[in-house]
Amino acid sequence: MDLIINILVLLIAFLHLYFLYFEMFAWTTKGKKIFNRFPSEFFEKTKGLAANQGLYNGFLSAGLIWSVLISNQEWSNYVALFFLSCVAIAGIFGGKSVDKKIFLIQGVPALIAIILLLI
Repeated sequence: MDLIINILVLLIAFLHLYFLYFEMFAWTTKGKKIFNRFPSEFFEKTKGLAANQGLYNGFLSAGLIWSVLISNQEWSNYVALFFLSCVAIAGIFGGKSVDKKIFLIQGVPALIAIILLLI
């Protein structure tokens, strides 16, 4: 079970590395494709804000990767739960305030990982 949880945590971490990439470095290209409901002039004007969000996604990813590298299983679980909770809350908030897909892509996997860690 620990292996499955670690794989899920790492998948979530790599997903957030992808968010870092497109928000920090490809907001005006890939961002337009991902958030196609927004007007195209929106992306250049919000490039700095998106880069800031990308940086935070990088911190989430770093924390999740760190949790898998901790040898003490109890502490590994505590750190993973903290960062997964941050991801879940961000996914819930993003799903409510921006697009429901954010909850499905970001929130649901984090909530599944949290449940698996707690059982």
